[in-house]
Amino acid sequence: MHVNGLHLHVHEAGRGEPLVLLHGLGSNVTALAPDIEHFARTHRVIALDSRGHGRSDRPAHYTLQDHIDDVVGVLDALHLDRVALMGSSMGSYVAQGVATQHPHRVGRLMLVTPKAHGQTSSSARFLAAHAAELAGRTPEQISAFLLDHLFAPTTPASVREAARAFAAEQARAGLTLTPEQQLAANRALEGFDFRAALPRVTARTLVLSGRHDPLNTVADGEEVARLIPNATFMVLERAGHLPALEDAAHLHTLVDAFLAGREGA
Repeated sequence: MHVNGLHLHVHEAGRGEPLVLLHGLGSNVTALAPDIEHFARTHRVIALDSRGHGRSDRPAHYTLQDHIDDVVGVLDALHLDRVALMGSSMGSYVAQGVATQHPHRVGRLMLVTPKAHGQTSSSARFLAAHAAELAGRTPEQISAFLLDHLFAPTTPASVREAARAFAAEQARAGLTLTPEQQLAANRALEGFDFRAALPRVTARTLVLSGRHDPLNTVADGEEVARLIPNATFMVLERAGHLPALEDAAHLHTLVDAFLAGREGA
């Protein structure tokens, strides 16, 4: 789709009420495949590669506001006045921006492993804390180090190995960001802060944090939920930063119940 002066890759599946899925930093729509397959059974799912990611155009410079405007642009192009919106990690920041700036466009809001503010991306902060340990490593080795630390201690080796295999497949497909593109993606998240705006969210909201998340902690999720009216907060006890891989069945059950309007989801 041509939106806001560039081409965005948008994937659609299923029928029913519209549900927009937003991926995390450095990721893309292909990583959302299990979520798309699941939610397309009950919803019209719209998933997009954020600018700078996946098969969308990758400009040298862009901002978090650009990500927010792109989502709204896709909604406008598809003539969708109101949607359910689900974002993970970086996608949760974009979702917060849409829900605070255009509250009438979001009926249900699901924020997975979120935080409300940051001076930099959470992954950049984590890697900076391990800079001495990572000195001299290649970009591929640094990415592997980060991935290995995103899981809960109890996450099975099979899940970890599948994630490593997927990362290698992404590289072969040309979907991995170059160091320059990763830097641009990180810079887009510098200095964002939704804390003052979150009380303007009108959508019923579900906030989910992984108990063992080293990037966006349980305290980060609690802060988001505390600032949003009508928010429900839950901790995924068996997950780190990647609950869609680590605890997918539980995640889907909670979101299904929430989308269906069953309180306590």
